[in-house]
Amino acid sequence: MRILRSYILKECILPFFLALAVLTCIFLLGNLIQLANLVINKGVKITMMGKVFLLYIPLLLGYTLPLACLISIILAFSRLSADNEILAIRTSGIHTKKILFPLMILGVVISLISIILNEKIIPFAHYEQRRVLKQLGASNPTALLEAGIFIHSFKNQILFIHKIEDNKLYNVTIYQPQPNDRPTRTIIAKRGEFTPIPGENKIKIKLMDGTSDEIDPRTPDNFYKLNFKNYFMTLDISKEEGEGSKKPKSMTLKELTQERERLQSLFIDPRRIDTEYHRKITWSFASFFFILLGFPMAVITHRRERTINVALAMGCAVVYYLLSLGAEAISIQTSIPPMLAMWVPNVIAGIVAIFLNYKLART
Repeated sequence: MRILRSYILKECILPFFLALAVLTCIFLLGNLIQLANLVINKGVKITMMGKVFLLYIPLLLGYTLPLACLISIILAFSRLSADNEILAIRTSGIHTKKILFPLMILGVVISLISIILNEKIIPFAHYEQRRVLKQLGASNPTALLEAGIFIHSFKNQILFIHKIEDNKLYNVTIYQPQPNDRPTRTIIAKRGEFTPIPGENKIKIKLMDGTSDEIDPRTPDNFYKLNFKNYFMTLDISKEEGEGSKKPKSMTLKELTQERERLQSLFIDPRRIDTEYHRKITWSFASFFFILLGFPMAVITHRRERTINVALAMGCAVVYYLLSLGAEAISIQTSIPPMLAMWVPNVIAGIVAIFLNYKLART
């Protein structure tokens, strides 16, 4: 059995590293357009592009590592199945679960590596990349405005902007924490525009079609809602502003927990933070479920053609990714706990894998 396990793992390792290298290179090439845009429009020095380019590698590994596992398993066992080696192994009295066991161990090892990657390396690379881009391409306050992040860079304001196009803002939420444990004031707008004030660390913002919390003169601790067509305000950069706020993707699990507690103390919904917390965990185990899924799929399909097998793996990965996007949307926009919503793709992959392995064992 030891010889068989070594043979099986050896058959998987070469396709794994080859798939990992090819996929990472393809995605890196796709980012060249973005880097060119940084040079042209953001003023990033060409000599520093290498650092930004290299920082993409750990970011991409979070996606390419599980996909490389799936492709390598399907390629390896499709060949073994097409050459009747799997049939010969089973004819000699070896059950498929004994073939699957070393693959499960491999999946656990890769998942543990993925946990370290998603917990330490990717957050560092993500934050370091943003820090470098701010230093090189951002010389004005408007660079502090980013979509999909709680922005703490302005005095007495916490911003969340869903989308930014040029100087246009979409779905803007501004939180204004109040002293003495009073409720946080909230301003919400469908659209907005911003203009930097030359020579000053300030930004003028015009909000449109929204609501604002206004202090009730009769009970100062309470607010009433006021609808507005246009709302003007000026944002000052906080003196404490250093490297900028961290996006959830730039945070470790410990930092996400701390951010969740901080937002809760300000009466701000932390669902986005919870979603990112569980996304890091579930994506770390994607490799394990892909291996469980890829083994029976490759043996059952019994195809030797690499193009078809790669297409099969890519199709499974696309379905998984779409399920992950759907789970993330459900986690953020509904009352379903993020812990449950974000595990849905892995649960579905696990159920399908169990069914296929059971079917394979019965044939």
